[in-house]
Amino acid sequence: MSALARYFKAAGHAVYGYDKTPSTITNQLEALGISIHYEDSVEAIPVHTADKESVLVVYTPAIPKNHKGFAYVKNQGFSIKKRAEVLGLLTKDKFCLAVAGTHGKTTTSAILGHLLAETGVPVTAFLGGIATNYNSNLIQKGEEVIVVEADEYDRSFLQLYPNIASISSMDADHLDIYGDVSVMEEGFREFAQHVQKDGTLFIKNGLDLSGITVAVEEKAEFSANNVTIKNGAFHFDLHYPDGILKDIKIQLPGRHNVFNAATALAMAIKYGVAGGELKSALGSFSGVNRRFTYRINREDLVLIDDYAHHPTEIDAVRQSVRELYPNEEVLVVFQPHLFSRTCDFMEDFAKSLSQFDEVLLLDIYPAREEPIEGVNSELLLKKITLPRKRKIAKNELKSAINASKPKIIVMLGAGDIGVEIEKLTKILTA
Repeated sequence: MSALARYFKAAGHAVYGYDKTPSTITNQLEALGISIHYEDSVEAIPVHTADKESVLVVYTPAIPKNHKGFAYVKNQGFSIKKRAEVLGLLTKDKFCLAVAGTHGKTTTSAILGHLLAETGVPVTAFLGGIATNYNSNLIQKGEEVIVVEADEYDRSFLQLYPNIASISSMDADHLDIYGDVSVMEEGFREFAQHVQKDGTLFIKNGLDLSGITVAVEEKAEFSANNVTIKNGAFHFDLHYPDGILKDIKIQLPGRHNVFNAATALAMAIKYGVAGGELKSALGSFSGVNRRFTYRINREDLVLIDDYAHHPTEIDAVRQSVRELYPNEEVLVVFQPHLFSRTCDFMEDFAKSLSQFDEVLLLDIYPAREEPIEGVNSELLLKKITLPRKRKIAKNELKSAINASKPKIIVMLGAGDIGVEIEKLTKILTA
């Protein structure tokens, strides 16, 4: 939503917004001149007396059904569109590259947007996270080409008809929407059919889909081979039908990011960018905020911040940490996101978290949901097999970490844990 807000503001429109709580992103938007309110009241809506013909209301399903402001604009007859529908309209007459998959969308689309921007392509990229090269989730270098995350939540990606697309994974998620993993997979297959007839779909090797395969150290049409770690960065060779790009460097940790980079490179090569240019551009990509972000990186203390909120994503973070710090104990702080997701993947969350050395567990962040009876962090804590585990409140974070005295701290979650990480970083670096 905030990327759309930036886009419309840059286009000269007056932009207003609602959010539940202030954050770094809302502060940045307000600095751009975007008016934001944080209370759910009709009086706070600054456009309520405006000419309805000149106002577009954009929303996501994250807005609760009982939201007073949303009910007001519906009852008053404002023009209302979902975020996904607006993205579909913005990409309709442009060359569109769409990145789909239950994991890796934000990093892959950020890498792709950066590759195209750095190689002179007139691109606008709408991202789901803050790309650190731009300190923004919107890259604007022109409007002939659009890069967008194709979000499976609420079937949003079915609003898109891309020229080039990728699907990196179809792991079970958002079962509150789909009900069953087979239904979710069918949603991805429907998205695959939305790729233009003369377009191209890239898929992770092994997915039950038809497309050009991408892999790491496997036989595929685009494969990242000879993967090594040098000075903390991954290096690899990209083998593809037209040749080999040798000794490509990506500064992000984790083999999953080698795959993300290979996918972005494949899409950029298909668009028509020369391989040599892409190699240089990838080397300058510095990452996405809250995707294995170092908040503190000292000899005596490391604090890593990641958005991981699904067991597969937690596993990827753990693998990266173990590769970088094989002999260190690791404390993980986790805030579960959504009652439905915690319920659907309770056993998997417990298994993933049990692979760390110590766990501090926060309450479930509800986001758009009401509580589900019997689903809580206490139940998840019981299922974690580690002897060193605690359920804590946010205001106990500092004392709990001080008591543990870990060298490696990993903080995970998609809720408001990001605010707590900022507070904790200031305390630990004071």
